[in-house]
This record gives sequence, C-alpha cells and structure tokens, in this order.
Amino acid sequence: MSFSNKCIGAAFSIKNLETKPAKRTPAAPFTTSTLQQEASRKLYFSVAQTMTLAQKLYEAGKISYMRTDSTSLSEEAIGKASDEIVSSFGQPYLQVRRYKTKSESAQEAHEAIRPTDFAAKVVSSDRNEQRLYELIWKRTIASQMADARLERTTATISVKPAAPVDPKGLNADGTLKEELVATGEVIKFDGFLKVYIESTDNEDDEENKGMLPPLTIGQALGLNQMKATQRFSRPAPRYTEASLVKKLEELGIGRPSTYAPTISTVQKRGYVLKEDREGKERLYNEFTLQQNQIKPVTHKEITGAEKSKLFPTDVAMIVNDFLVQHFPNVVDFSFTAHVEDELDEIARGQMPWEDMIQNFYSGFKERVDVTQDVQRSSVGTSRTIGQHPDTGEQMSVKLGRFGPYVQIGETEGEQKPRFASLKKGQLMERISMAEALELFKLPREIGTFEGKPMTVAVGRFGPYIKHESKYYSLGKTDDPFTVEDSRGVEIIEAKRKSDAEKFIKEFPENPEIRVLNGRFGPYIVAGDKNVKIPKGKDPQSLTLEECLQLAAEAPEKKGRFGKAAAKTSAKGAEAKPAAKAAKPKVTPKAKAAPKVKAAAKPKAPAASKPKVAAKTKKA
Repeated sequence: MSFSNKCIGAAFSIKNLETKPAKRTPAAPFTTSTLQQEASRKLYFSVAQTMTLAQKLYEAGKISYMRTDSTSLSEEAIGKASDEIVSSFGQPYLQVRRYKTKSESAQEAHEAIRPTDFAAKVVSSDRNEQRLYELIWKRTIASQMADARLERTTATISVKPAAPVDPKGLNADGTLKEELVATGEVIKFDGFLKVYIESTDNEDDEENKGMLPPLTIGQALGLNQMKATQRFSRPAPRYTEASLVKKLEELGIGRPSTYAPTISTVQKRGYVLKEDREGKERLYNEFTLQQNQIKPVTHKEITGAEKSKLFPTDVAMIVNDFLVQHFPNVVDFSFTAHVEDELDEIARGQMPWEDMIQNFYSGFKERVDVTQDVQRSSVGTSRTIGQHPDTGEQMSVKLGRFGPYVQIGETEGEQKPRFASLKKGQLMERISMAEALELFKLPREIGTFEGKPMTVAVGRFGPYIKHESKYYSLGKTDDPFTVEDSRGVEIIEAKRKSDAEKFIKEFPENPEIRVLNGRFGPYIVAGDKNVKIPKGKDPQSLTLEECLQLAAEAPEKKGRFGKAAAKTSAKGAEAKPAAKAAKPKVTPKAKAAPKVKAAAKPKAPAASKPKVAAKTKKA
C-alpha cells in the first residue's frame, strides 16, 4: 500500500532499456523416466499406462526399446532424423547433436527411445498409442533441430512522485528508489519450437512472456492502472506420478524398468491414493490505482485444490515409521545406488561377492528376528482424541485390520466399546473431536420402503443400505451421512432391476443349473463351471437337458498353469503312494538350498507372531 500511495499522481518514464539475444535448446531424446514424465504432463497418462502403450509400440516394431536410461542415438537414427528434418522444414532447421547421459548410475545398455522409421507418421489405429508415438517422434526430431533464437527486452521504469516523500527513499534525480520492471521477448527464429516444447512440473512457470511495444529511453508513460495483489506462501507441491518418477531418478532409487511397477504397487497395496481433492475458499485483497484513486477490493480464490496427486494413507505412515525404525539401512534413499556400486566392484574383481552378501545379510537377519517379537498392537499408533462430551468415555483413533477407526470406551470395561471407521480422506493425526463424533451417527434410519425401514451404515466394503435383511451398496457419489430416503428407494429398485435382468432361466428340478446374463452376454452356470452358450442359440429356449449336455462338452477349467498343470497334479496324485514306498531312495532334501530356508520355519514364535512378521514383509 505504501508504494501505491507514492504512485498517486506520479510521473512514469523509461529509465533503461536492455535488449539481449537469447536462445533455447531442445531437450534430449526420451529415456524411460522422461517419457513417463512428459506423457503424464502432456497426455495425462499414468506411468503404468505409458509403459503398456510403449510396450505395444515396441512389439509392433514402431519404436526402439522403451526401458533405457540413455539419451544417445545411433548414427543411423541421426542420419534418418536429419533427412526427415531437411525434407520437412529445410536445411536451416537442422543441427546434428550427439547426447551423452549425465547420470553416473546410467548403464546405457540401449539407445534413447525413438521411432524406428522417421518417415512413418501414423503407426496405430489405437488413439492413445498414436498419441504416445507422436510425442516420441516430435521429441526425437526436435533433438536434432536448431536452437530457437530469441530477443529478450527488459524495460526499467522510474517513478517520480507528486507528493513529498522521505528523501531517504529518493534517488538524486528525485525518482523513487523502487522501480518497475517490464520484460518481453520476441522469437527471431523458431528452430525446434516449430515441432516441440517441453513441459515442466512448475505450475507457476511462465514460459510465454508477452511482447513489449516499441520503447525509447526517457519516454514518458501514462498510467492506465496499477494493481497490488495480496499473495500467500505455498507449501511444497504434492507429488504427481511424473514428478515422483523424476525424484526417484534423481535419488538413484530403482532402474528404468522399476519406476512404473513401484508406483503401481504402493497404490495397489493401499499405501498411496491417487486422487483429486477439492480446495478451500480463501479471501485475498487487491488494491487498484486508477485515476489517482486507490480502490480496495476483496476477492475469493480456491486454494489447496489438487488434481491427480499422490496422498499417503495412515497405513503408509505407520508402515514407514516401522521400517525406518527397524530397517533404516534398507529404506535409506541411497540404498539402491550403494548396492549398485558394490555390484560394480564385484564385477571388476575388487570385492568378493561373499563379503557383500555377508555384510548385508548378517545385520538384516538379526533385525528380522527382532521384528518377529513385535506385537501388532505396538506397531499401529493410536491417539487419544479426548473424552466423550456426554458419557465421559475416552475416545481414541487407532489403526485396525481394515483401516483406521475411532473407538469410544475401553476393551477392559464392563460396556463394550463402540467403533466407527474414518471417512475417505480423514487422517488419524488430524481428526478432531467433532469429526469423530460425526462418524457415530451411523447406522442411521433414513425412512421406510414397502413398510420396512431403510438403514444406512458403513461396512468392510463401503457404505450400504440395509432393507429386509438385504444389502445395497451406495454409489461413489453418495454420502452415507446425507443420503435421503428417495435416493435409498432409487438404489434398491435399481439393484432389484439389475438382479432380475441377470437371471434368465432357472430349473427347480436342478438348482445348480442356471442361465444368467453376464458382462459379456448370456452363459450357463453348472455348479462351479461357467459354460458359454453357442452363437445362434436362444438362452430363453434352453432346456435342462441341453444345459447339461453343453456343460458336459465344455472343457474343464484350467488351473494356474493350464492343462499341463492339471495333468501334472493328477500324475503327482497317482504317484504319491509309490513315492512314499520309495522314500528311503530319495536324495536327501537337506542338500537343496531352498529346503534350508524351509527348515528354519519351526523356529518361528507362537501362532500370533508370524502374522506381524508377514505384514512387515508385505510392506
């Protein structure tokens, strides 16, 4: 505000103009990590989706191998890319470049990800495959194109106040020591920008600066308006899949082939949620100087909104604390890089491999043995929220088998404690007393339907409505705390209609035979076997005899390893008596390395303790 007040009635003029030539250089061809990052930013693909599409393009022979940490291109690829650039854009756009990978941990077993035929523009009828291919094509072509030449202009604007100002804040010529700066740029030669512009993770990045009008030093400027806007500091942004891949690569965690599986695994196991979250409304002030008057205005903005960001769950925080406490060397960020250095030393003959295994396994085995005795109740953190305002019972939040929950009362008391699961997005360390009490409003009765009550509650598999001893799941957008009776009737009737359409035909004389309507069309259920209905056959007209005949003719359900596995297991079953009879002739099992591990199992603690160890291993 003080600077705005000084500018009331002030004279503005160009104090200095500085014009500098600048250039922008194209990015290197794609590695696995940069492809995942750019596909996430530009195409909004997950890292798993990017690798699946790249795998298909590679198998079709359209791109080179997609798991690589090298940015180099073969001489053949550079030659073909150069021919395409000259034919499509002209000789001035060609600038041959040979890239070298800067990362010390890079193995460079393959060249960068590139098209196999630069003349091919359309390679797939699948829209997403084609989009990913175009991204790879443009990046590779741009890497061999000329720099973009720019001209950047910086104008410094002096302010000469009309009202008296403290002399300490003035220059010798009577202008304010505070100055205004305007910047702009002009593209003189577009170069690689004709094909490709690399994206960034910086949400506030302003790459495209505006153009300035013709200016001269000393030129007087008229003030149209000046705005002073209130701004707030921001926390570090949460990771997206793309920015997490970038961080993994910077820290040397994993290899190109492990980025996508790692990110997918932590999501599948419930350690991380990828989701959008709504922001909160916030007020901010803006002061506009116009016609020598300052007008304050209060605006609203949404802050904290997140789109496709990664959020840790309560389980993740507890597992992380457990691993950091008991296995600090394994979860250390530099663990992967350190192991790779030792493997390189072994390959060069500078370290015996037995020493490396001994150094790691001796300490690791001891820590695993220690964690065998850790009780599950001591692993999961609990937090006391306070006392129930009506009953005075203690309220606490804990982590259970099916996730975090709030507990009212103690297990040792005469009355049984009450439990309520936390809502999606609620965290154990942040939930308040009011939010905890809100959870115990379930189950609640929302009305009646057909003379029977409808009760809303939350179970192991999510929120549901109970009506006449039957359960009906709520939709993804339905809130169990606010859903009304009209919506409950709608859900029940929709489920009944779906179930009615599912059952095509039943046979009272043989309840195990049914004709159902499934996701991929009608089929027959014969006990544990699902039988396809031949094309042209009307499911409604099928008789019991026809269903039994189709079931008998249908092949047996394959096991985990197919028919061969079934035959092998059958032969194994027949051979069991013979094997028992010939048991003394079998080679001693103790000689096989895997059996030594099995022999250690009887030393495990009591029945309840291996469960904790198994949970830790899964983490």
